[in-house]
Amino acid sequence: MAKKIKKTAKLEIMAMQAKPGPELASLGINMMSFCTKFNALSKPRANELIPVLITVFEDKTFELELKTSPTSFLLKRALKIEKGSPNSKTTKVGVLPLSEIKKIAAYKLVDLNAYDLKSAVKIIIGSAKNMGISIDNTK
Repeated sequence: MAKKIKKTAKLEIMAMQAKPGPELASLGINMMSFCTKFNALSKPRANELIPVLITVFEDKTFELELKTSPTSFLLKRALKIEKGSPNSKTTKVGVLPLSEIKKIAAYKLVDLNAYDLKSAVKIIIGSAKNMGISIDNTK
């Protein structure tokens, strides 16, 4: 028989930096067990912001599912900037080659609402333009 789900939560935590806190306490799970498991699973993705989907069951056990890093995080990391443009229409923060956009789209494809890489690239380009990032199609 399947376990009964008590609640679900989605948190964003830097890889290998999970620690007990109010977000985990509100879920009613063993915080140290979660931190140990998350830190071990996120070790290959060091220095990344990782969204994690936590499913808590009635018996206080839990499952966690790591998602791909947010698009904005990946775009900022590719450009080595702290934040996007406050006004994307008038202020540009940088230029990314289309090849870099394709790499990000390929990585994000499993979590995006897209069936193929071409659609995923369009989604990533839209996010980049909203952050004030120009796309260089020549490279």
